[in-house]
Amino acid sequence: MTIVNLSENGFSVKGHSTTDAYDEIGKLVCASVSSAVYLTVNTITDVVGDSADIIERDGEMTIHLSSVSRESKILLNGFKIHMLQLSEQYPRCIKVISEV
Repeated sequence: MTIVNLSENGFSVKGHSTTDAYDEIGKLVCASVSSAVYLTVNTITDVVGDSADIIERDGEMTIHLSSVSRESKILLNGFKIHMLQLSEQYPRCIKVISEV
């Protein structure tokens, strides 16, 4: 299961959404989460230009912003909405924990 922790200054995503090598739904959810994570992180750092601490490991990504601009706040909110919708559609694959 993928666990998404949301905060006002960023998020962390850990785990994989698949239960085994044949779990096609889990693969789809995992790809959706990964794509949304990279889109959000890259847009915040490379397009908006906000500075962020980023940790990336196999099955894990964390982004923490010391200062959240208006643009990054909008992006983080969009990411939150997307993750919540995925967790509603695929509750066995993804769990969202939100501090915001």
